Amino acid sequence: MDIKQYVETVGQQARQASRAMARADTRAKNQALQQIAAGIRRHSTAILEANHGDMTAAEAAGLEAAMLDRLRLTEKSVAQMADGVEQIAALPDPIGEISELKFRPSGIQVGKMRVPLGVIGIIYEARPNVTADAAALCLKSGNAAILRGGSEAIGSNRIIAKLVQEGLVAAGLPAHAVQVIDTTDRAAVGHLITLRDYVDVIVPRGGKGLISRLLAESRVPMIQHLDGNCHVYLDDDADAAMAVNIVENAKTQRYGTCNTTESLLVARSRAADLLPPIAAMLGAKGVEIRGCAETLAIVANAVPASEEDYATEFLAPIISVKVVTGIDEAIEHINRYSSHHTETIVSGDYGKALRFLREVDSASVMVNASTRFADGFEYGLGAEIGISTDKIHARGPVGLEGLTSQKWIVLGTGQVRG
Repeated sequence: MDIKQYVETVGQQARQASRAMARADTRAKNQALQQIAAGIRRHSTAILEANHGDMTAAEAAGLEAAMLDRLRLTEKSVAQMADGVEQIAALPDPIGEISELKFRPSGIQVGKMRVPLGVIGIIYEARPNVTADAAALCLKSGNAAILRGGSEAIGSNRIIAKLVQEGLVAAGLPAHAVQVIDTTDRAAVGHLITLRDYVDVIVPRGGKGLISRLLAESRVPMIQHLDGNCHVYLDDDADAAMAVNIVENAKTQRYGTCNTTESLLVARSRAADLLPPIAAMLGAKGVEIRGCAETLAIVANAVPASEEDYATEFLAPIISVKVVTGIDEAIEHINRYSSHHTETIVSGDYGKALRFLREVDSASVMVNASTRFADGFEYGLGAEIGISTDKIHARGPVGLEGLTSQKWIVLGTGQVRG
């Protein structure tokens, strides 16, 4: 296979399909999504069999635990995949929406119309559910999608992509509106990220290595998702039971996700009464605590934290802990070490909570809730194409609106400029 020619052909097909998707009506798009969801449910056994093959190969290749966790599908997660597609079908169609329409002194009306971005390339590792989520979001927002999943998930991605294309065709939409790059050759990524004539934006979902490579090599604009070094800060006014519950969920529900908490900050006035029960809970779950000197004095089995630990996304049963003087030091620490993904404060003080919301510079900032809620499904977006840590165009979970742009429109009655 000539990889360069193959990827260029995929790009040409996507560009052509994007024009059909841009004019597709809501009924056809929703019909396609319903067909896709039904196909996922109908062929769930085949999806799980393909995923089992991917898992077996990945385990034999020594893939790390966090990646295996992302790769694994279950009956529940396949059902959730179908549910997510149906939720996207139920969402309002953003395309063609006109807003901010105002009359000008000349008599013209000026406003904005929401339109698709065009062709979106999504590059991701493991997580075969992204294939369905990304396809559905791009479809509903009137875009064409080129999906390049990790080589470890090629079997799972192929069968999901086949079901997506069958759903598109059943609704009278072009099959090439969603294409999976059908090769594990890494050179395909290098070609995809330079196809400026055919690809309008690249959305990467993966580790630092992938993101660094794309930032250095891509000639196509990116909506980037960096790592998830998320924080929980326990304030002077934190409720003790709430604090333990939130830390438990934020850290231990899943270790391999980008919205898992990696760093815990505790106000000095509460360290002596909050850290022991939290340490006991984490210890019972096998989580290693890497702490500052004050943490080590309270938690007997903690190990010293390095400067690097406070900036690390562990994706493992490890958490860094630091005792801080209060909210000022907590905010300063987070803004310095965070990857600007998701942070939460546990506090009963309304004023401090508002300060935290205003001053913490992250895509999602929470009060008295687990960082695990930073998710398109939980935010009511149906699904997400990624969680952007950018500040321009889209920030946080990227749903339908994040995959659109706005163009200016002018409505006149024959006016000419004097």
